[in-house]
Amino acid sequence: MAAETQAPATGAAGREPNHGLRMAVIWLILAVAADLVYWFVLGPNVPPGHLGSAAQGQQFDINVMSVMCIPVVLFVLVYFGYALITWRHRAGDDEDGPALHGNARVQVTWITLTSVIVLGLFAFGTYELIAPAGSGSGEGAAPIWNAPGARLTVAQQTAPWVPGKQALVVQVIGQQWKWTFRYPQLGGFETPNLVLPADEWIQFNVTSLDVIHSFWAYQLGVKADANPGVDNVAYTKTQRPGRFTVRCAELCGLWHGAMFNYGKVVPMSQFQAWASATKAQFASVTAILNRCVPYATTYDPTVIKQKCSGPVMVKLGLTSAGGGFYPPQDPSQP
Repeated sequence: MAAETQAPATGAAGREPNHGLRMAVIWLILAVAADLVYWFVLGPNVPPGHLGSAAQGQQFDINVMSVMCIPVVLFVLVYFGYALITWRHRAGDDEDGPALHGNARVQVTWITLTSVIVLGLFAFGTYELIAPAGSGSGEGAAPIWNAPGARLTVAQQTAPWVPGKQALVVQVIGQQWKWTFRYPQLGGFETPNLVLPADEWIQFNVTSLDVIHSFWAYQLGVKADANPGVDNVAYTKTQRPGRFTVRCAELCGLWHGAMFNYGKVVPMSQFQAWASATKAQFASVTAILNRCVPYATTYDPTVIKQKCSGPVMVKLGLTSAGGGFYPPQDPSQP
């Protein structure tokens, strides 16, 4: 009888290992390694890139949130994998595990950590929306944050531009189904080509002549609705020369999908040469444009159709634009 009775295991051999510590060590090593790989390898290539300060800010925001999320995901995976290996069912073991009635320390730790993460993301996201990093989104006519040398009055926007001292104002005008760009500080010429100088603050004043569009300069990190009768301001500082895509991100009619163009950021000397050539090219129609529709933050499309149809729109390549771009090959629409 004595031989059949075994004393319970004692000592180091029978002690239950500290599973929590094991999982914590495994998780910490994987989390640190994964965050370092993401930040230094994947992070610099996350879209929208870093052609403009707004894009750079958005890339930074995505990277920060990813670095915060990766350890959370790895914690779930580590716990799941550890549980499968350590507490898996074994042959001959048909007993139920011990009943659990709660653990105050685990509950408090869990609630504290998750609250810190959620509130931290809330505070970080709110700051980034207000700070310059979030300025690529249209903020209406009265932005809560203004770029250096920006938020010029209409009179100041038509005064000659001083590079390095004030933002370059580019008015973005949406119409079915083209974008045009007016440069009030450079004589007021309007062009279907968007060219920007490198290493300068840009103030986009976005509006529409017909329906709601959305100006999306992807690699610049700028996205602002183009609403008729509304001046929607967005900022970015160009970082280096490069090419970017301009699309309409708001369903605006039959040829919405074809409402895209390409812009470019060029060195200052090249930009000044382009501006001078474009100003001379459009000199005759700019004179008509400035006379019949002086620069303003918004326009009445009926006035443009009545006063500026003809040579101005033809020169710009907008056959019958001014609140309704319908090329000859497009079907007739009401």
